[in-house]
Amino acid sequence: MKMLNISQAKAQLSSVIEQVLTKGEAFLIGKAGKPVAKIIRYEPARKNNRLGLFAGKIKIAKNFDEWPNDIGESLGL
Repeated sequence: MKMLNISQAKAQLSSVIEQVLTKGEAFLIGKAGKPVAKIIRYEPARKNNRLGLFAGKIKIAKNFDEWPNDIGESLGL
């Protein structure tokens, strides 16, 4: 991973972005020799909103729909 200082990154930004896009390279941008930012290719997050995603991972108690006696009485049930 290449490290550039801020002025180098400003001067070469178009070239840096082109290398990130075409070659998949990553760059660190540093200030006073210490990394402060990273330029990497953007990857959209995968959506995991499909049906059955948690099938077999979640268990619902058999008495899930039952109210505890004290709460049921206070609600008049």
